[in-house]
Amino acid sequence: MEIPVNPFKHAIARGERQIGLWSHLTGNITTEVISQSGFDWIVLDMEHGPNEIPTIISQLQAMKGGTASPVARPPWNDSVIIKRLLDTGCQTLLIPYVQTRKEAEAAVAATRYPTAGIRGVAGGTRASAYGRRKEYLTRASEEICLLVQVETAEALERIEDIASVDGVDGVFIGPSDLSASMGFIGKRDADEVHEAISGAAKRLASVGKASGILGTSLPEADRFIEYGYVFVAVGSDTGVLARGADELAARFKGR
Repeated sequence: MEIPVNPFKHAIARGERQIGLWSHLTGNITTEVISQSGFDWIVLDMEHGPNEIPTIISQLQAMKGGTASPVARPPWNDSVIIKRLLDTGCQTLLIPYVQTRKEAEAAVAATRYPTAGIRGVAGGTRASAYGRRKEYLTRASEEICLLVQVETAEALERIEDIASVDGVDGVFIGPSDLSASMGFIGKRDADEVHEAISGAAKRLASVGKASGILGTSLPEADRFIEYGYVFVAVGSDTGVLARGADELAARFKGR
């Protein structure tokens, strides 16, 4: 039984734009619905969403047959949580709050088996089809995609150094945290913030690493695409639900 190909990893390596959606709702049915909408990737969020390993597994199962590749975001750059997510079968991880090259190297090490890293070895995990993928232990890293988040002004100063770490496939800019660290909390549309965001995409392109970001409105997402970002989330399941419900209620409550 072959190791599954990670289409998201190979697409961003080729510089092909990937359009995604954030998922905070943790429900397998919700994830099943949005995974069939035509998106290229969907974030299963453990940092700012109430996900745990069992809910991640149920969502991975629900996404089978959909168009979107799952991207799991652990709550922290923690080797134990990373190990558990990889064992569930997650092939793409988005690691929050990476500040230095050393922290990026630690994230890579957590995704690699010895002697290349520190990932714990288990032979019968879901990722290995419960032991049926005989080459999983020796070939898993070929399809693992590691994305690290740069989300402070300090980390942005070191973005080329962070991005150049071998094993880092892409760098994700966190606009909300970045704007807060720059003194513009709640004002991610400030000119200074957008100048930094635009510059980050160019700097990442110059070192040959894919750039990613989340837009919270359609105009903002369009703007990020114009900046040259490669993998762009254009909204969230909570946002889609809230806006749709608000519009529907407003339409009929006025009668």
